[in-house]
Amino acid sequence: QVQLVESGGGLVQPGGSLRLSCAASGSIFSPNAMGWYRQAPGKQRELVAMISSGGITNYADSVKGRFTISRDNVKNTVYLQMNSMKTEDTAVYCCKREWGSVITWGQGTQVTVSS
Repeated sequence: QVQLVESGGGLVQPGGSLRLSCAASGSIFSPNAMGWYRQAPGKQRELVAMISSGGITNYADSVKGRFTISRDNVKNTVYLQMNSMKTEDTAVYCCKREWGSVITWGQGTQVTVSS
């Protein structure tokens, strides 16, 4: 089994930056895709960004140009650099890993954007 451990959430002011990390451990097989979803209170979970083993990325329109996803395949870790943050970015951010039809989710980390 694969375990995902997220870190880097917290409180940031509008316009600020945060960097999330998600480390995978356990039975790691490639190729796989990793990334982030988020869920704000009262809203459905939505895609933020995903990245394949080969580095192909997919972003939600709402974060394009502000967020950057990257990964270190040696460390089995995916990162989400969040810049120019907005209050509407406030949510629980969950790491996701896809290996074929096998989906693994992290516990989630709270990100709050507020002055």
